[in-house]
Amino acid sequence: MLHLMTSDDYWLRVFQTLPEAQRRWFAGARAIEIGRGGIACIQRATGLSVNTIARGMREVREGLPANTPDRLRKPGGGRPAIEGVSPGIVKSLRALVEPNTAGSPMDALRWTHKSTRVLADELTKQGLPVSDKTVGRLLEGLGYSLQVNAKSKEGRSPVERDAQFRYINDQVKRFQAKGNPVLSIDSKKKERVGEFKNPGRTYRQRGDPHKVNVYDFPDLAEGVAVPYGTYDVTRNLGFVNIGMNHDTAEFAVESLRWWWRRYGRRHYEEASGWLVCADGGGSNASRSRMWKWYLYHLSKELNIPVTVCHYPPGTSKWNKIEHRMFSFISMNWQGVPLDSYATVVNLIAGTRTRTGLKVGARLDRRLYEKGQQIAEAEWLKIPVEPHSVNPKWNYTINPE
Repeated sequence: MLHLMTSDDYWLRVFQTLPEAQRRWFAGARAIEIGRGGIACIQRATGLSVNTIARGMREVREGLPANTPDRLRKPGGGRPAIEGVSPGIVKSLRALVEPNTAGSPMDALRWTHKSTRVLADELTKQGLPVSDKTVGRLLEGLGYSLQVNAKSKEGRSPVERDAQFRYINDQVKRFQAKGNPVLSIDSKKKERVGEFKNPGRTYRQRGDPHKVNVYDFPDLAEGVAVPYGTYDVTRNLGFVNIGMNHDTAEFAVESLRWWWRRYGRRHYEEASGWLVCADGGGSNASRSRMWKWYLYHLSKELNIPVTVCHYPPGTSKWNKIEHRMFSFISMNWQGVPLDSYATVVNLIAGTRTRTGLKVGARLDRRLYEKGQQIAEAEWLKIPVEPHSVNPKWNYTINPE
């Protein structure tokens, strides 16, 4: 019978031609025929309220009158709409929900979650008795619906923003034309390693989900995973160095060193320079002296100059590593608890795409100290060459 309700709409065609009372009785009879779950099934199919269907079932069981009029009400009968009885209710409701409404009506609910029940109670206090369901209907008529916060404000854009993007694009083309690596770098969000819920879904046998901890207290974790990524823009090849404690400038440069050991020296043996595109903050911040200090030592060790171009503030989403590598890593491990460091490494290293992305990963067991500082005399020894365009974001660190 449930199959009939969902696949055969002949009875609905008949239902729509019936007067009001007959509709109620027909719906009640069908609900009785279905049995358990019949009210919900009929409610979804017809749009009648649960109370109306239940009333129809009761009247069918008790017996229908021999003669029934076409309508129970005269045309235009029934309870009048609240808007007609209380013309000011729409204006009062709008005053309660508008965030910038002046005057006292908004004061009562300025810091309150404005559910339909709360709004109905407030209107009742103002002498306009109304139910929460009616408030919902009125809000829909006013064009309101339940909304979530939308991340769309990026803050004030620096005046050099467009020029910086054009400059980065020019630098990328110049380095690629010479066969030199173009790297997009960033650190991914820290993850707790343990039997914790990981957002998303993955296929498993029905009724056999991953069992994880109810709480995500730090003492239940094996530790933290700090993924720092290096993405080769030209070769569509990624590498993630997974730290176990802090995301520092030393850790960021060590991740670049490991990229060179694993992939760079094999693919760019004749490289005359690197281009590194990075966000303006974090462990590779444009103002960080330690970032430049450790990058200088890497450049000196490899005898290769390193050019760094930082993205302007508020534009980290344009960093290619975000949407070309990190997004696919998140998709690959969604719904799988990161219960061990081995799981983290294997899930990252198992990330593949149809466009040819491959990702390597390693676990970095070193301990990195936070809050390191460099003496002024040592800082002045670093051969940093600022560029003529936006020198605060663009510079080259030479080996000597």
